[in-house]
Amino acid sequence: MHRNYTLIFITLLITNFIFSQDKNVDSKFVTKAKKIHNSVITIDTHDDINIKNFTKNKNYTQDLNTQVNIPKMKKGGLDVAWLVVYSHQGKLNKAGYGKAYANAIESFKGIHRLCEVYAPDEIELALTSADVKRIHASGKKVVMIGVENGYPIGTDLNKIEEFYNLGARYMSLAHQGHSQLSDSNTGEKENVWLHNGLSDLGKEAIKEMNRLGIMIDISHPSKQAFFDMIELSKTPLVASHSSARALCDHSRDLDDEQLLLLKKNGGVVQAVAFGGYVNKEKNAAFKNTQNKVLKDVASENNFEILNWTERQKLNDQELDTYNKKLVQVKKIAQPLLIEAEKKYPPVDVADFVDHIDHMVKLIGINHVGISSDFDGGGGIKGWDDASETFNVTLELVKRGYTKKEIAKLWGLNLLRVLDDVQKYAKSNK
Repeated sequence: MHRNYTLIFITLLITNFIFSQDKNVDSKFVTKAKKIHNSVITIDTHDDINIKNFTKNKNYTQDLNTQVNIPKMKKGGLDVAWLVVYSHQGKLNKAGYGKAYANAIESFKGIHRLCEVYAPDEIELALTSADVKRIHASGKKVVMIGVENGYPIGTDLNKIEEFYNLGARYMSLAHQGHSQLSDSNTGEKENVWLHNGLSDLGKEAIKEMNRLGIMIDISHPSKQAFFDMIELSKTPLVASHSSARALCDHSRDLDDEQLLLLKKNGGVVQAVAFGGYVNKEKNAAFKNTQNKVLKDVASENNFEILNWTERQKLNDQELDTYNKKLVQVKKIAQPLLIEAEKKYPPVDVADFVDHIDHMVKLIGINHVGISSDFDGGGGIKGWDDASETFNVTLELVKRGYTKKEIAKLWGLNLLRVLDDVQKYAKSNK
């Protein structure tokens, strides 16, 4: 008996020592990561917006029910948010273009109101890398503007310059569905294409973006459109929110052939924390289980869960009522959701950084960056909104990335591409 107690005692000592060592190691990682996180410029290149959140009474100075806003950026140490002027793909006619253009202009105006009227002391619009560094040094947060889907320019390429003058510094030529400019990745599902890459107008748009100094965003256009852009563009390209297809076989991600061409082009791919583009099988299993639990609990409480498109149709009062009820339902469902998560875990920061690892190994540290696609479907466990931005840095530190490498991933690579694009435009005026 005495020997058994002695063995148990020794085992407990060893276990406690190991636990203590692990805790100390984690503590060292956290301390190091915090120091790095606070010293680099953190840039998220893709954050969707809803124009309803850019009013006098409801805007990003408040901690809204959005994944990105100023309070969350401050809490998580996110320095730069690329707010996206997004237009839904509609019919390729004058009416469709007109509706999309009006939506785009309202989005631009909303972003300017945030920076110039609602919160000029807290956040400022940047147009160059020098602006980013100056604003960051002042202690304010930074906004940059990207355009997702060139559809709203219609057939008038002069609108690209109009968007540039409003602050756009990258633009993609397609989204969910083929545009007048480019085929979309969505054509891959049925192998149905409109242009077999870029249209003639899309090719002219590439030249115009080169002339102005707007980064060409290759996220969402088809693979053949990507090849066309690589061939035509005189400047490096950017994938504002795409991950590695080698790890997740989704048409929204870039395969190794594309990544190697992007490296040769001098561009950068911004790995995206979108569950379905990081691990679609794991994400589907988690989402399906969680949705079933929520749907069952909601039904028991006389509430209907709406999808993203349905929510966008609600007015402010309806959306506020809906969100409050949804919070109540989630609270009731929480114990069941936790149990379901044990069996079907969500995509997390570690899964996301696996993509960064793959791309860094394949094309080098100078061609990879970070994005979230917040408020547009993005968000994973550990980085589900801007307040959790530090967790990405922590995971990078755990994997042995240096401060210099993390600075490149978090923003310097993207700013280098922006500089190259703007330098070309300036030298060719």
